Amino acid sequence: MFYHANNKSLSRHRKHFCHLLLVALLCVVPVWAQNNAARKPVITIKGSDTMVILVQRWTEMFPDKTKVQFQVTGGGSGTGISALINGTTDICSSSRPMKPSEIKQIREKYRYNGLEIRVARDGIAVYLNVNNPVQNLTVGQVKRIFTGEITNWKELGGQDARILLYSRENNSGTYEFFKEHVLQKQDFSSQTQHMVGTGALVNAIAKDPNAIGFGGIAYASGVKPAALAFNENSRYVLPNEAEILSGNYPVSRLLYFYMKERPSGVTQEFIDWVIGKNGQSVVTEVGYLPTKKF
Repeated sequence: MFYHANNKSLSRHRKHFCHLLLVALLCVVPVWAQNNAARKPVITIKGSDTMVILVQRWTEMFPDKTKVQFQVTGGGSGTGISALINGTTDICSSSRPMKPSEIKQIREKYRYNGLEIRVARDGIAVYLNVNNPVQNLTVGQVKRIFTGEITNWKELGGQDARILLYSRENNSGTYEFFKEHVLQKQDFSSQTQHMVGTGALVNAIAKDPNAIGFGGIAYASGVKPAALAFNENSRYVLPNEAEILSGNYPVSRLLYFYMKERPSGVTQEFIDWVIGKNGQSVVTEVGYLPTKKF
C-alpha cells in the first residue's frame, strides 16, 4: 500500500525540510569559521613591561592581521629571555641586551646564537610627583638617592621630607640598565620599594609628593620627568626626542626583539613591518623614539 500525500502535506514537508537545512547550515558555518581561524598562526611575544604598550600597538596596527594572531605578555625582560631559551615564546621583547651567558644557553640549545633586532630607542626618565618643587638632578645625585646616601628632599633644594624610593623588580631590563648605568652596579637602598610594573610605579609616585622612581619615557603620565645632567657643570635636559638622539640626555638605551632562530613567513613580514617606516611611526606615536630617521 502506498501513501499518497496531498499538496498541503507536501508543502508542509518542504517547509520542514527547508527549516532543517537552514539550521544545519547555521551550525556548519560557525564551525568552518572556527576551523579557519584556528589555522591562523599564532605569534607569541613576551618580555619587557616597558615595551608592552608599544608591542600591543604594533600588533593592533599590523596590516595583515588576517594572516596571524598575536599573544602579547609582559613580566620583564629577564622573564622574556628565559621564555625564549625555554622555547615558550616566539619573540622576546627586551629593554636590555642579552647577556653572554644567555646567548650561550641559546647557542647550546638551538645551535644558533640568536637574532637581535633593534626596534626602538628609549630614554630612562626619573619620575617625580608633579607637586615636588625639585626640577633638576645630576646623574650623581640620582645615584646617591637610590643607594640611600641622600634621604631627604631638603638636601636637593626641596621640602624637609623623607625621599620615598620606587624601582622595578630585578627581573626587569629597566632595573638592570638603571643599576648598571646610573648606580654603577651598586645596590639599591634597602628602603626601595620594588614594583611589578612601570604603571604601578608611576601610579604610586603620582599619589605621593615625596616619591621618586624611574622608567621609560612613554609612561611619564601623571608625573613629571626630572631634567638630568651628566654632572654639575653640564646642562640639564629633559628626556625628549631631540635631546636623546643628540646624546645630550644622560640615560638612554635601545629596545630589542630577540629570536632563537631566523624568522620566516608572516613572522618575517611582521618584523620587517616593525622596523620599516610604518612600524617606526607607531614608535613615535606611542612616545618612544625610532631607531632611525626615514
